[in-house]
Amino acid sequence: MLRLVQRAVDLCLMLWPRRRPSRAALQSCRIVSHRGEHDNRECRENTLAAFSAAAEAGSWGIEFDLRWTRDLQPVVIHDPDTARVFGTRIEIAAVEFDELRRRLPEIPRFEEVVETFGGRQHLMVELKADSLGQARRKGERLQKILAGLEAVRDYHFLALRSNALEPAGFAGTRACLLVAELDLAKLSREAKQGGYGGICGHYLLIGNRLLQRHQALGQQVGTGFAASRFCFYREVNRGIDWIFTNRARKLAAIRAQLLRAR
Repeated sequence: MLRLVQRAVDLCLMLWPRRRPSRAALQSCRIVSHRGEHDNRECRENTLAAFSAAAEAGSWGIEFDLRWTRDLQPVVIHDPDTARVFGTRIEIAAVEFDELRRRLPEIPRFEEVVETFGGRQHLMVELKADSLGQARRKGERLQKILAGLEAVRDYHFLALRSNALEPAGFAGTRACLLVAELDLAKLSREAKQGGYGGICGHYLLIGNRLLQRHQALGQQVGTGFAASRFCFYREVNRGIDWIFTNRARKLAAIRAQLLRAR
């Protein structure tokens, strides 16, 4: 039901003309490709190919999901298993990395993403919860991999729950963002009280008052998932800090077109 509502609103916004953003707003807007430029047919989400396509299309950053194999190797995949995207079921937390790589080599190691795109694209790393524990060891691993980059400037960590951000403690709270689904009020309070870098959520949830409250505290706000020209105009005009989208190529082309026209 929620997806149907979102699609209906997307359609309304697609048809609702908006004022063209100013040149300054266009220059400062930051388009983040959600799981890379993918269709899960010719190009799968959360893969090096998807991230390369997003970078080539002109995105400012890439968002991706991080999970851990049984031997605590960080890999980039959204779901706890591989069935939806790859058609064969492997539980990520139940298998060691070497076996995962042998069976599904398209799933990248976190190191591969950092080595290829770190400093080139802003990295929005969503930490997914699991039952493996060992937050300290995970944090040490992440810190080592990200040693050549600077938190906030080059990357942020995201999570649906604040406890999932425990391995990211080395980066500091300003590099950590909470992602709201339907619990926006609760996570907004947590973000403010905990001194996090900001909050993210669907553009339907984040109104202008909440946006202004967080920005007044020096926190940043990201919204997803703009898909059309007029929805993109709306978010740019509102001063949204990060525009997460599954249509990075389309929105980057619109932005480039407007900048050339001006």
